[in-house]
Amino acid sequence: MTEQQLKPSEQSINDLIETIKWDDHELVPAIVQDQSSKEVLMMAYMSKESLKLSLETKETWFWSRSRQKLWHKGETSGHTQSIANLKYDCDADTLLVLVNQKGPACHTGEQSCFFNEVAATSENDKLDAPRNQTFNILAELQSVIAKRYDERPEGAYTTYLFDKGVDKILKKVGEETAEVIIAAKNKDNDELTYEVSDLLFHLMVLLKDRDLPIENIMKELEKRHAD
Repeated sequence: MTEQQLKPSEQSINDLIETIKWDDHELVPAIVQDQSSKEVLMMAYMSKESLKLSLETKETWFWSRSRQKLWHKGETSGHTQSIANLKYDCDADTLLVLVNQKGPACHTGEQSCFFNEVAATSENDKLDAPRNQTFNILAELQSVIAKRYDERPEGAYTTYLFDKGVDKILKKVGEETAEVIIAAKNKDNDELTYEVSDLLFHLMVLLKDRDLPIENIMKELEKRHAD
Protein backbone atom coordinates (compact mmCIF):
# COMPACT_ATOMS: atom_id res chain seq x y z
CA MET A 1 0.00 0.00 0.00
CA THR A 2 1.59 3.27 -1.10
CA GLU A 3 -1.31 5.69 -0.77
CA GLN A 4 -3.87 6.39 1.92
CA GLN A 5 -7.42 7.50 1.20
CA LEU A 6 -9.01 10.27 3.23
CA LYS A 7 -11.18 9.33 6.20
CA PRO A 8 -9.44 5.98 6.70
CA SER A 9 -10.64 3.39 9.17
CA GLU A 10 -9.01 2.97 12.57
CA GLN A 11 -7.48 -0.28 11.33
CA SER A 12 -5.94 1.32 8.22
CA ILE A 13 -4.46 4.12 10.37
CA ASN A 14 -2.93 1.55 12.70
CA ASP A 15 -1.60 -0.41 9.73
CA LEU A 16 0.01 2.75 8.34
CA ILE A 17 1.58 3.59 11.71
CA GLU A 18 3.02 0.07 11.84
CA THR A 19 4.34 0.40 8.27
CA ILE A 20 6.15 3.73 8.73
CA LYS A 21 9.77 3.53 9.87
CA TRP A 22 9.91 6.01 12.74
CA ASP A 23 13.22 7.51 13.82
CA ASP A 24 14.75 7.19 17.28
CA HIS A 25 12.44 9.95 18.52
CA GLU A 26 9.35 8.25 17.07
CA LEU A 27 9.08 10.91 14.35
CA VAL A 28 8.98 10.89 10.54
CA PRO A 29 9.75 13.81 8.17
CA ALA A 30 6.75 15.06 6.18
CA ILE A 31 7.22 17.03 2.96
CA VAL A 32 4.23 19.24 2.24
CA GLN A 33 3.46 20.00 -1.40
CA ASP A 34 0.79 22.17 -3.00
CA GLN A 35 -1.74 19.90 -4.70
CA SER A 36 -2.33 22.29 -7.61
CA SER A 37 1.03 23.90 -8.38
CA LYS A 38 3.17 21.02 -7.03
CA GLU A 39 5.35 23.60 -5.27
CA VAL A 40 7.08 22.25 -2.17
CA LEU A 41 5.73 24.37 0.68
CA MET A 42 7.47 23.16 3.81
CA MET A 43 8.97 20.24 5.71
CA ALA A 44 8.04 19.30 9.26
CA TYR A 45 7.91 16.22 11.45
CA MET A 46 4.94 14.05 12.31
CA SER A 47 4.52 11.82 15.33
CA LYS A 48 2.20 8.85 15.42
CA GLU A 49 -0.44 11.00 17.11
CA SER A 50 -0.10 13.92 14.67
CA LEU A 51 -0.30 11.54 11.69
CA LYS A 52 -3.48 10.03 13.17
CA LEU A 53 -4.97 13.51 13.73
CA SER A 54 -4.01 14.59 10.20
CA LEU A 55 -5.83 11.64 8.67
CA GLU A 56 -8.88 12.00 10.92
CA THR A 57 -9.31 15.78 10.51
CA LYS A 58 -8.07 16.04 6.88
CA GLU A 59 -5.81 18.92 7.97
CA THR A 60 -2.10 18.82 8.77
CA TRP A 61 -0.87 18.28 12.33
CA PHE A 62 2.83 18.08 13.22
CA TRP A 63 5.14 17.56 16.17
CA SER A 64 7.27 20.51 17.25
CA ARG A 65 10.73 19.28 18.27
CA SER A 66 11.61 22.63 19.87
CA ARG A 67 8.41 22.96 21.91
CA GLN A 68 7.87 19.23 22.35
CA LYS A 69 4.17 19.43 21.55
CA LEU A 70 1.61 18.84 18.83
CA TRP A 71 0.74 21.76 16.55
CA HIS A 72 -2.07 22.22 14.10
CA LYS A 73 -0.87 24.09 11.00
CA GLY A 74 -2.74 27.39 10.70
CA GLU A 75 -4.40 27.16 14.13
CA THR A 76 -3.42 30.75 15.00
CA SER A 77 -2.75 32.25 11.53
CA GLY A 78 -5.72 30.69 9.75
CA HIS A 79 -3.33 29.43 7.04
CA THR A 80 -4.52 25.84 7.25
CA GLN A 81 -3.65 22.97 4.94
CA SER A 82 -6.48 20.66 3.86
CA ILE A 83 -5.09 17.29 2.87
CA ALA A 84 -5.81 16.14 -0.67
CA ASN A 85 -3.57 13.08 -0.63
CA LEU A 86 -0.94 11.41 1.50
CA LYS A 87 1.85 9.09 0.35
CA TYR A 88 5.03 7.56 1.72
CA ASP A 89 8.27 6.72 -0.06
CA CYS A 90 9.77 3.34 -1.01
CA ASP A 91 11.66 3.07 2.30
CA ALA A 92 8.57 4.10 4.31
CA ASP A 93 10.63 6.68 6.18
CA THR A 94 9.33 9.91 4.61
CA LEU A 95 5.79 11.19 4.07
CA LEU A 96 4.57 13.30 1.15
CA VAL A 97 1.48 15.34 2.00
CA LEU A 98 -0.35 17.02 -0.90
CA VAL A 99 -2.49 19.88 0.36
CA ASN A 100 -4.72 22.74 -0.60
CA GLN A 101 -2.97 25.64 1.11
CA LYS A 102 -4.99 28.52 2.54
CA GLY A 103 -2.79 31.62 2.58
CA PRO A 104 1.02 31.48 2.77
CA ALA A 105 2.64 28.32 4.14
CA CYS A 106 5.69 30.00 5.68
CA HIS A 107 5.59 31.95 8.94
CA THR A 108 7.59 34.70 7.18
CA GLY A 109 4.63 35.40 4.90
CA GLU A 110 6.21 33.69 1.89
CA GLN A 111 4.09 31.18 -0.01
CA SER A 112 6.73 28.48 0.49
CA CYS A 113 9.41 28.04 3.15
CA PHE A 114 11.85 27.28 0.32
CA PHE A 115 12.37 30.82 -0.98
CA ASN A 116 16.15 31.07 -0.50
CA GLU A 117 17.78 30.30 -3.85
CA VAL A 118 21.33 29.05 -4.26
CA ALA A 119 23.24 30.52 -7.23
CA ALA A 120 23.69 28.12 -10.16
CA THR A 121 27.05 26.37 -9.95
CA SER A 122 27.29 24.83 -13.40
CA GLU A 123 27.01 26.08 -16.94
CA ASN A 124 24.11 23.69 -17.60
CA ASP A 125 22.18 25.17 -14.67
CA LYS A 126 22.73 28.65 -16.04
CA LEU A 127 21.53 27.63 -19.49
CA ASP A 128 18.43 25.94 -18.06
CA ALA A 129 17.51 28.85 -15.77
CA PRO A 130 15.54 30.95 -18.33
CA ARG A 131 13.57 27.88 -19.39
CA ASN A 132 12.77 26.92 -15.79
CA GLN A 133 11.74 30.48 -14.96
CA THR A 134 9.39 30.49 -17.96
CA PHE A 135 7.45 27.53 -16.59
CA ASN A 136 7.74 28.68 -12.99
CA ILE A 137 5.41 31.59 -13.74
CA LEU A 138 2.71 29.11 -14.82
CA ALA A 139 3.07 27.25 -11.51
CA GLU A 140 2.94 30.54 -9.60
CA LEU A 141 -0.14 31.68 -11.53
CA GLN A 142 -1.85 28.34 -10.90
CA SER A 143 -1.08 28.68 -7.18
CA VAL A 144 -2.52 32.23 -7.06
CA ILE A 145 -5.67 31.17 -8.92
CA ALA A 146 -6.09 28.21 -6.53
CA LYS A 147 -5.75 30.57 -3.57
CA ARG A 148 -8.37 32.91 -5.06
CA TYR A 149 -10.68 29.93 -5.61
CA ASP A 150 -10.40 28.90 -1.94
CA GLU A 151 -10.55 32.35 -0.34
CA ARG A 152 -12.82 34.27 -2.78
CA PRO A 153 -11.52 37.74 -1.79
CA GLU A 154 -14.17 40.42 -2.26
CA GLY A 155 -13.72 42.54 -5.39
CA ALA A 156 -11.22 40.18 -7.07
CA TYR A 157 -11.83 39.43 -10.75
CA THR A 158 -11.20 35.71 -10.21
CA THR A 159 -13.81 35.68 -7.42
CA TYR A 160 -16.29 37.17 -9.88
CA LEU A 161 -15.51 34.49 -12.47
CA PHE A 162 -15.71 31.58 -10.02
CA ASP A 163 -18.93 32.89 -8.47
CA LYS A 164 -20.56 33.29 -11.91
CA GLY A 165 -19.62 29.73 -12.81
CA VAL A 166 -18.34 27.78 -15.76
CA ASP A 167 -20.63 29.39 -18.36
CA LYS A 168 -19.16 32.83 -17.62
CA ILE A 169 -15.63 31.45 -17.68
CA LEU A 170 -16.27 29.74 -21.01
CA LYS A 171 -17.69 32.96 -22.42
CA LYS A 172 -14.51 34.78 -21.47
CA VAL A 173 -12.37 32.02 -23.01
CA GLY A 174 -14.35 32.41 -26.24
CA GLU A 175 -13.99 36.20 -26.21
CA GLU A 176 -10.24 36.04 -25.57
CA THR A 177 -9.83 33.43 -28.33
CA ALA A 178 -11.51 35.83 -30.76
CA GLU A 179 -9.19 38.63 -29.60
CA VAL A 180 -6.18 36.41 -30.26
CA ILE A 181 -7.42 35.73 -33.79
CA ILE A 182 -7.94 39.44 -34.47
CA ALA A 183 -4.47 40.33 -33.14
CA ALA A 184 -2.87 37.65 -35.31
CA LYS A 185 -4.75 38.88 -38.39
CA ASN A 186 -3.59 42.43 -37.60
CA LYS A 187 0.01 41.14 -37.55
CA ASP A 188 0.59 43.08 -34.34
CA ASN A 189 2.85 40.98 -32.09
CA ASP A 190 2.53 43.33 -29.12
CA GLU A 191 -1.25 43.03 -29.28
CA LEU A 192 -0.94 39.29 -29.84
CA THR A 193 1.28 38.91 -26.76
CA TYR A 194 -1.27 40.76 -24.64
CA GLU A 195 -4.27 38.78 -25.93
CA VAL A 196 -2.56 35.38 -25.67
CA SER A 197 -1.68 36.22 -22.04
CA ASP A 198 -5.35 37.00 -21.38
CA LEU A 199 -6.37 33.74 -23.02
CA LEU A 200 -3.88 31.68 -21.00
CA PHE A 201 -5.10 33.27 -17.78
CA HIS A 202 -8.73 32.47 -18.50
CA LEU A 203 -7.83 28.94 -19.60
CA MET A 204 -6.09 28.41 -16.25
CA VAL A 205 -9.16 29.73 -14.43
CA LEU A 206 -11.19 27.19 -16.39
CA LEU A 207 -8.77 24.39 -15.46
CA LYS A 208 -9.12 25.29 -11.77
CA ASP A 209 -12.91 25.39 -12.04
CA ARG A 210 -12.75 21.89 -13.52
CA ASP A 211 -10.14 20.80 -10.92
CA LEU A 212 -7.71 19.90 -13.71
CA PRO A 213 -4.03 20.68 -12.90
CA ILE A 214 -1.97 22.20 -15.71
CA GLU A 215 0.51 19.37 -15.11
CA ASN A 216 -2.00 17.04 -16.80
CA ILE A 217 -1.84 19.22 -19.90
CA MET A 218 1.96 19.15 -19.84
CA LYS A 219 1.95 15.36 -19.53
CA GLU A 220 -0.38 15.08 -22.51
CA LEU A 221 1.93 17.31 -24.56
CA GLU A 222 4.95 15.24 -23.49
CA LYS A 223 3.14 12.05 -24.51
CA ARG A 224 2.33 13.50 -27.93
CA HIS A 225 5.93 14.63 -28.37
CA ALA A 226 7.17 11.14 -27.45
CA ASP A 227 4.80 9.61 -29.99
